[in-house]
Amino acid sequence: MKRHLLPAALMLGLLTPLAGAQTGPTVVVAGAAAVPADDKLYQALGGRDAIQAFTNDFYASMLADPRLAPFFDGINAKHLQRVLADYFCVVAGGPCVYDGVGMKDAHAHLGVGKGDFNALVEHLQRAMDRAGVPFATQNRLLARLAPSHRDIVTR
Repeated sequence: MKRHLLPAALMLGLLTPLAGAQTGPTVVVAGAAAVPADDKLYQALGGRDAIQAFTNDFYASMLADPRLAPFFDGINAKHLQRVLADYFCVVAGGPCVYDGVGMKDAHAHLGVGKGDFNALVEHLQRAMDRAGVPFATQNRLLARLAPSHRDIVTR
């Protein structure tokens, strides 16, 4: 039951205050909460290779979902998988560089709805589950990603 509540909480932005509750220096990432300048979450996720692995799984599962697959028509899959992993890495406080488009610009023309966003979050959670990422660590990443909701959901 707890797992099904998390996407709803993200949708409402209830986790956003958690992301800002950190102390110490922060880094601002477009479309995400300010993230601590340390790499504790990055390390807890397993580093760059682990993030890339669960991102690849996440992407493949979204493509297999008929609700989400149309959003990816004509997209360069390898490029998107890399920039998604870079984004997650930066948000987690890792040493990566995100050189992709800002979340608002990337999603403005797609017409992503709340149900679509919920499905996306569920796929991300399942990919992290399959990668063995502990639930508390998943929640820490999702809390940092929560502010992107306002830039991704456009309808």
